Amino acid sequence: QGAQAAFIGFGLEVDSLEDLHALAALQPSSGVVSLATPGGGSGVSLQDPSGFLVQVVCGQQYESALPHRQALPLNYDAQATRVNDTQRSPLLPPEVLRLGHVVLEVADFHKTMAWYVQHFGMIASDIQVLPDGSPAVAFMRLNLGDTPADHHTLALAQGIFPTYSHSAYELVDADAVGMGQRVLREKGWQHAWGIGRHILGSQIFDYWQDPWGSKHEHYCDGDLFDASVATGFHPVSRKAMAQWGPVMPKSFTRPELGLQQLKQAAHSLRHSQDVTLKKVITLAKIFM
Repeated sequence: QGAQAAFIGFGLEVDSLEDLHALAALQPSSGVVSLATPGGGSGVSLQDPSGFLVQVVCGQQYESALPHRQALPLNYDAQATRVNDTQRSPLLPPEVLRLGHVVLEVADFHKTMAWYVQHFGMIASDIQVLPDGSPAVAFMRLNLGDTPADHHTLALAQGIFPTYSHSAYELVDADAVGMGQRVLREKGWQHAWGIGRHILGSQIFDYWQDPWGSKHEHYCDGDLFDASVATGFHPVSRKAMAQWGPVMPKSFTRPELGLQQLKQAAHSLRHSQDVTLKKVITLAKIFM
């Protein structure tokens, strides 16, 4: 438990100790250690080119999955699965099935993306580009060969300094997403965006801001791709983020600009090949 609420990094799992030692060689000062955290196993702590902590683990012992309700049966025009019965979603906070993905904003976009591709074999499912063709957002999935993987486990967005955007948690169905909105509204949480359906990834989504200013997403019904699907390229805009539902609000991508963030932005303008004044102005016109 930290002294204050903050995002410092995330974890990825590998299959073997050999993989772990190969990754530890990237930053020899880290080293493979035995983990005292739940599940045990071994791990190594790395730092990506944008400064985020990536804890890589293997050999953890898993507990049995927690029970959760099944998806509600739906009636369609050609297929009625619920007859002589009503539809009643439980009036309870929705059960989170798992952490689905993390989204980070980075200044050194190319270097950071290449690091995850080279060392973890991630595949870009889709890339959104600015008018000049430079990348703005990369949705990256795990390469599991013929086994389908989430459309993205990690998404990287071009920013003016490195910062945490949001994390996303899978729910069992759309009713759970809607019930989550009701419960969080009643508890006084601040709504950020939704409910809607994304274009890239296809998830039905709803975003909320926690009391410490971080955003979290409830979602269901996301795309699954195996390794055979090629990368797609698309123009980026606020309207390109959802098929239906409200357009992404400007407040969703408006950065917090304190003294530290302004210093980081100035450093990026001087030292990052991916951050130029022209690009900053373009991003501001699109998202702010």
